[in-house]
Formats: sequence, C-alpha cells, structure tokens
Amino acid sequence: MEELFDITDENGFVTGQTVTRFEAHDKGIMHRTAHIWIVRKSGDSYQVLLQKRSEEKESFPSMYDTSSAGHIQAGDEPLESAQRELFEELGIRANEGDLTYAGKFHINYAMEFHGKMFRDNEVAFVYVYERPVDETTLVLQTEEVEEVKWFDIEKVLEGCKHRDGTFCVPIEGLETVMRYLGYAP
Repeated sequence: MEELFDITDENGFVTGQTVTRFEAHDKGIMHRTAHIWIVRKSGDSYQVLLQKRSEEKESFPSMYDTSSAGHIQAGDEPLESAQRELFEELGIRANEGDLTYAGKFHINYAMEFHGKMFRDNEVAFVYVYERPVDETTLVLQTEEVEEVKWFDIEKVLEGCKHRDGTFCVPIEGLETVMRYLGYAP
C-alpha cells in the first residue's frame, strides 16, 4: 500500500487533502518531513552523527545525510514521526523530552536520480537529539542506511557550501541546528 502524505501550505499547515508518495515527488506537491539531528559536544565545538544513505535510495544515494529523517504520514504529527523515524532507521527509542524542536525550513528542488526526475517540495520540521549515542551499537535499517559516522559540524557546513559530493544534508536544516546550538549566524 502506497504511503499517503498530508498536502500542506508554505508553513507546513495541513490543507485537508492528501497525496501519494509517488505523486508528491512526481509533481512536486508540498508535504511534510521530520529531520532529527544527533549532536554531541566535542571540545569547544559540536559533532553531528550523519547517516550514509543506501545506494538504492531514490535521491542522493551513498551520500551522508541528516542523522535520521522521513516523511510525515497523513494524519501524523511531526514529533511522533521524528520518534518513529529515529527508531526505524537507527534503533534509538526517543522518550518524551529527548527531542527538542529547533525550527522548520522549506526544501524545493527537482533533480534526476537513477534516470528519472525527482521533485521534492516539503516543509521539514527539525529536531535535535543530545543524549549520548554509541554509534557502534545502533541497529541500522539497512535498506535505508549503509553506515553512520560522526563529523565536525563546521566540516559538514563547508562540505555543503562547496558541494564536495560527500554530504547531501539540506544546508538550511544544518543552519537551523547550528542556530539552536548557539553558533553565530
């Protein structure tokens, strides 16, 4: 059964209509996602745990992306989707209060992957997870995630700005997390 998403306005508010996953990405219809960033303090800076996307992913295969992210299913709320995605992709069960809302941003692009067009038009709800994580004990959803790795947050920002081919994290999401962590704009 194909996934259904709520169609939203520019601010991520549900319009009362739904769309299939295929149609949302075929036509670029606005919908919602939840993005979870796992962070840890490292000296005077921060590190982020990023997932390497499976080479089978429909967009940005084999690139490092947000710690965990996923579509918000029709009728679901952003926080419950964030908790579900974190558990499904990495095996982390986030309890009440473990995820802190950091903001939202808009993603809108059209690119070709695997020989077909992929249109993404979404409002992403950003959450930060700051509890200790031992990446060697995570249970990865292998059809989604090849591996996870810690990166200095500034290195990720530079890699995104220079489009070095390593990272596909949305720079607006990274900047949202950096503002939350107290980095100067």
